[in-house]
Amino acid sequence: MNRNYQKELDKLIQTIEKEEKTPRLFLHSCCAPCSSYVLEYLSEYFEITLFFYNPNISFKEEYEKRIRELRRMTEEMAFRHPVHVEEGPYDPEKFFQMAKGLEDVPEGGERCFRCYRLRMEETAKLARDGGYDYFTTTLSISPLKNASKINEIGEELGEIYGVAHLPSDFKKRNGYKRSVELSAEYGLYRQNYCGCVFSKREQEKKREAEGK
Repeated sequence: MNRNYQKELDKLIQTIEKEEKTPRLFLHSCCAPCSSYVLEYLSEYFEITLFFYNPNISFKEEYEKRIRELRRMTEEMAFRHPVHVEEGPYDPEKFFQMAKGLEDVPEGGERCFRCYRLRMEETAKLARDGGYDYFTTTLSISPLKNASKINEIGEELGEIYGVAHLPSDFKKRNGYKRSVELSAEYGLYRQNYCGCVFSKREQEKKREAEGK
């Protein structure tokens, strides 16, 4: 049976709203556009540390552009509860080691699943070390990302590191559409590939095939 992660999150939020203390969330961020709606939504209920950890991004210029946009967005948006930004190390070699042997796997397959895990595992570790109540990632907002796999990985890591994984499928309830609207409102840079060199290669092939 397919799980409805948005309904699971709704139920959890109902419980949180009855509590006096605002829970702390360690939220992995892939980029500013994907984070925009997620922050607008979750900052109503959580104090959030936005963790930018993406060794998959090629190239350094692209990486720096994305973290700049993320910082600018959080400075310009208004939130009910505090939002902090923490930048992880940029170590692309870690990504390439993980992707070894999977270079030709189509986007959306095993290489991507391992990439989800690489970034989410670092998030879970730091959430545990920082005494956070929950961790999750913005990745599920993308229509191209496998929300079931993201949540499966998150739940497994939650068990390993002893910190609760926040269920998510942020594309639900027009979440992706809202992220596009917020990107336009704040003039955010929207990249046309997830970040890795393999994704960029696939996008370039598509553009060539379409004659663009």
